[in-house]
Parts: sequence; structure tokens; C-alpha cells
Amino acid sequence: MIDYQKIIDKYYPSENELRRILLIHSRQVADRCLRIAKVHPELRLDTEFLEEAAMLHDIGIYRCNAPGIQCFGTEPYICHGYIGGEIMRQEGWPRVAFVCERHTGTGLSRKQIESQGLPLPLDRSYEPDVLEEQVVCYADKFYSKSHLDRELTVLETAQSLEKFGSVGVQKFLKWVDMFE
Repeated sequence: MIDYQKIIDKYYPSENELRRILLIHSRQVADRCLRIAKVHPELRLDTEFLEEAAMLHDIGIYRCNAPGIQCFGTEPYICHGYIGGEIMRQEGWPRVAFVCERHTGTGLSRKQIESQGLPLPLDRSYEPDVLEEQVVCYADKFYSKSHLDRELTVLETAQSLEKFGSVGVQKFLKWVDMFE
């Protein structure tokens, strides 16, 4: 069992706005993941892991430059999943590292990374593979760290994914059928 709060405290030790944003957003995602697991027992999701992974999926945001959500690091925001993956591997939790790396959009293919010139290493997969990775990725799409007080609808979420292309929207809609 991962003590996710201990890990969060290690990387976000100060009571500040970024920590508050991370904790609220992560809890929203975790609660949605747990609801999905409860409604779909046939999926046999690992609920302990779902909660841990959801609470840690954005652990790398502090190193990124996203002033709108109080991130004042130097890395491009698109790198927060990759950075989180590195952190979680250092902490000894490679399974959570995969969730961190694979939750952007509905996952990023090598072709997307290359065609968009994204600053991500090409030595790993950024597409959610196992069901728990897919559930965290899916749940994350309904909550914005810049608007903590609202949950997007399925339609709003699908529209927000259009920037990742039609493949991302189609993958999301498949997840709607599986998880709702």
C-alpha cells in the first residue's frame, strides 16, 4: 500500500495554493475512479491502486511552468506526466509511474509526439494500457485544475479533447460506454 499523502507532503511540503489545487483536483479524480469501480464490479478494478494512482497522477506539476495554476517551474506543462513518472520510479512505485505518464489527453501516441514536436522522450509509451490507467485518464478529463469548482459534462469533456484529434475523442467516447 502506498502512503500517497506522505509522497505528496514530500514534494509539496508547504501549505500554498499549488498544494491546495493538487489535493482538490486529485481527490476529485480519485472519487470519480472509485465511483466507476463501484458501479462496474465486473471490471474487477483494483480500487486501492486506483485511489493511490489518482492521488499521485499529477505529482510532477510543480516542476512545470503553468502560472495559471500556481506552477512556477521551468519545464513545459506537457512534461508533467513524464516528470511524475520519473518521481514515482524514484519512490519505488513503477505502476503509478505508468499512470502519471499515460494520463495526458487520452494518451499520446508516438506519432502525435513526433508530429507535434512534443518535448517527450520516445523511449516509453504514453498511452494508457491497463484498465486502471484508462480509468484514471478518463476520470481526470472531467476536472480542470484552473476551475476546481466545476465538473465538466461528457459533451464538454469530449469537446475539450478535440485539440488532441478525433482519435482522442473516439477513445474518450469508448470509455464513456465502458465506465458510465
